[in-house]
Amino acid sequence: MLLKFIVLLPVFFLGTTLLLYLFQDRMIFFPQPTAPQNRNRYATHGIRMQRGDVTLSGWLINNGVAADRPLIVYYGGNAEDVSLNVADLGRFDTRSFLFMNYRGYGDSDGRPAERTLFDDAIFVLDQVLAAEGIDPAHVVLMGRSLGSGVAVHVAARRRVGGIILVTPFDSLVNVARVHYPIFPVGLLLKHRFDSAALAPGIATPALFLTAAGDQVVPVRLAHRLAKVWGGPVTAVTVAGTTHNTIETAPVYWEAINAYLEKIGG
Repeated sequence: MLLKFIVLLPVFFLGTTLLLYLFQDRMIFFPQPTAPQNRNRYATHGIRMQRGDVTLSGWLINNGVAADRPLIVYYGGNAEDVSLNVADLGRFDTRSFLFMNYRGYGDSDGRPAERTLFDDAIFVLDQVLAAEGIDPAHVVLMGRSLGSGVAVHVAARRRVGGIILVTPFDSLVNVARVHYPIFPVGLLLKHRFDSAALAPGIATPALFLTAAGDQVVPVRLAHRLAKVWGGPVTAVTVAGTTHNTIETAPVYWEAINAYLEKIGG
């Protein structure tokens, strides 16, 4: 039995490694449909953009943008229906928001991938700011979990007024190492979301929001990113919350609004 186990162990390891590589897209991206009630409820704010043969969909709520009333541009997590955030708009001390579905999410066409998410995010931001006549200095990017990687990419290429990172990480490689420690994920990952490589060149003031009980993205990965950030950082760890419950704590919203007041002043 021992000899059989020794023979089968490398076969199992190599087989599992191959499966991780082949199915990584399905393990990273979990596209969610738009809640039907939200599609109807927020229809007046719906926007659609054509990029090549792909139609991107989302919602734009413009109630007047200024330095003290910035436009929040939101990038969701890997399994998030961003329309659900519209219910929380009253918690922000600002009134203008852009929520766009990634490729393959909600009513957006196509399939998600790191490069296309990055390129789409730049395209959408440029189109909206030009159409609405919004100063980039009056924009705050907000990325949650996987969306933090998208927000960091945009901040590295467009000078905006602020950036809020919720449960962020330094790179997806390090997140994968937490969950698959015995596998060579550094060699396997096609979608790396390496925010730490971009952070030193970003001077935008950032708010880092982490959950003390986060078992998906350990807080230390956010701290690594904050350590190499090129601009001023405000870091708040929310006690008693997890990766998926951080927004339930009042201190989460207090930190966001204090940050918006600070950069808008």
